[in-house]
Amino acid sequence: MRPRLLVAADPTLPRQAPPGSEAVVVGAGVAGVSAATILAERGVAVTLVEAAATLGGRLGAWPHTLPDGTEQVVEHGFHAFFRHYYTWRDVLRRIDPGLGFLRPVKGYPVISRRFPPEDLGRLPAAPPLNLLALFARSSSLTVADLLGADVALGTELLTFDRARTPEVLDTMSAGDFLAGLRVSDRAREMLFEAFARSFFCDPDGLSAAELVAMFHFYFLGNPAGIGFDAPRTDHLHAIWAPLAEYLRARGATIRTGCALRSLRPDGPGWALTLDDGATRTTRHVVLALDPGGLRAVVGASPELTGVAPRLAAQTAGLTTAPPFVVSRVWLAADVDPGRAVFNAVSGEPTLDSVTVYSRLEEPSAQWARETGGCVLELHSYACTEPDAAVERMLGELAALWPETAGTAQVHRVDRVDATAPAFPPGSAGARPGVRTDARGVRVAGDFVEAPLVCGLMERAAVTGVLAAADVLAELGTQGVDVYGVPQRGLLAGLPARARHRAVGPRAAT
Repeated sequence: MRPRLLVAADPTLPRQAPPGSEAVVVGAGVAGVSAATILAERGVAVTLVEAAATLGGRLGAWPHTLPDGTEQVVEHGFHAFFRHYYTWRDVLRRIDPGLGFLRPVKGYPVISRRFPPEDLGRLPAAPPLNLLALFARSSSLTVADLLGADVALGTELLTFDRARTPEVLDTMSAGDFLAGLRVSDRAREMLFEAFARSFFCDPDGLSAAELVAMFHFYFLGNPAGIGFDAPRTDHLHAIWAPLAEYLRARGATIRTGCALRSLRPDGPGWALTLDDGATRTTRHVVLALDPGGLRAVVGASPELTGVAPRLAAQTAGLTTAPPFVVSRVWLAADVDPGRAVFNAVSGEPTLDSVTVYSRLEEPSAQWARETGGCVLELHSYACTEPDAAVERMLGELAALWPETAGTAQVHRVDRVDATAPAFPPGSAGARPGVRTDARGVRVAGDFVEAPLVCGLMERAAVTGVLAAADVLAELGTQGVDVYGVPQRGLLAGLPARARHRAVGPRAAT
């Protein structure tokens, strides 16, 4: 199975924008940089505005000095570059056509104190073989699970449809959906709940429709498999410095440490007020902010609200997921050589994943070689008590990996963030899309309603590219081809009567 062309550019239009074309992109994460890249390549004079000191958003990275004087780069957290991230990888090919800076990460183990590990990375790449292999090889999903499962809900996983699935499942929480499947505790924890929490949300606060869509995107509808890659070095040097250089070489202006405060209509365009007191006027704006940042800007822009009531209402309803906690830990001794590079964690109150960075990226590996230690990164998603989360994560890790219990910490960097989007039950169709009712203003990000199924970094890149394409369309310029996974499930189109009878009433309660 090959990626499918889902959005086709019009080849009859010119590739280059008319002279004098310009745009402002606010936010320099994956979405904003993707938009700026397309626009700058087509001859649009782009100004990229970023509130932080560095590019990258939740994929950002910055220098950090260890107590021994070693220079390292610390990131917001480990990210998997899945092989079906077609749009994001296409953007990254601007800086490395062969994507040689990425290295395969072996396996996708889910580990637990209660159950034997489950390695999802052993499955065949493409559906339906991956689904059949899951039934045949999984130690967590048994024949008893299949016989006892709720047929109607199980069928929903196989019959995903972008239009129908939200109508049927959006008012149900992912937690209720997983409980309603009636599979064993082992199957639910090792296969489904660990997957659900990887979207930064607690299952009870995540729409079942979003869970099914992501299950389709990452597993059942994904021809590239669940295998993924990660950069060989830190994100700053592998991604953001090269992309900044690429943009500047095409005439883009990058302003970091500069936040957008508000915007208002100004003739045919928009006046943007920045936090340094400057005002920038432009016809075309791409708002590539996180949900809280977008909500703050729109809330501070009463004139925008007056001309774009739909965008104002959609933005006011945006919510963020509970905080996520990331801890980078430098230990004096290495962990067991059999430990996988990346490990999803199931069944722990706090710890959701652990990554052995010293087996992943070269700067950490060099420090480990020189000291005999190792570098770990611990994640906790949807964390209700972030202040004490790191100590709890370390304790839970010691129970899973006993060799870490008595190992001295050389250094530690802890971060708490609350910028990840929430997709609560009942929110489908209520979030902003790329094109808004504020003419000339586009929105991009991993929370934005996209016209094709995608998630996380890929949703950010897709909406960024589509925002740029919408600017180009208004300029009479050729858009961008966008590829993706099949948009319907393996069994989509089956008669719906029984499905609606079994699922509809339950979803409405």
